[in-house]
Amino acid sequence: MQNTGLRLNIAINYGGRTELVDACRRVAEEVAAGRLRPEEINEQVIESKLYTHMLPDPDLLIRTSGETRISNFLLWQIAYSEIYITPTLWPDFDERAFLSALIEYQKRDRRFGGVAEPKPGLTAGWKAGQPLASAGD
Repeated sequence: MQNTGLRLNIAINYGGRTELVDACRRVAEEVAAGRLRPEEINEQVIESKLYTHMLPDPDLLIRTSGETRISNFLLWQIAYSEIYITPTLWPDFDERAFLSALIEYQKRDRRFGGVAEPKPGLTAGWKAGQPLASAGD
């Protein structure tokens, strides 16, 4: 894609666990029918059975009302999404609140599961393979 727009998905009566169970059931049916061998099952096969298989994974998950849980929402798809938590309640989430979320998102260093380089001074005195703290600390 060429960044030509935004995509908004609304999930009504959706549950991430149910979606994963349904996807697993579809994979099992393919195996039982002989169209798929168990050793061929990988992330792409499972992802192709999800409700959202035709959509890109979300870049940003905005969680309103200050809740710090994902509440069974897009469990597979948000593995590498950035999460923005705001105390604003959904009915009050307006353009200004949305812009605040986007500004915060722009500051993020997206690593998609990679590890960031340590910042200077944070690991002073620590050597690889040694515990960060001992029981006596």
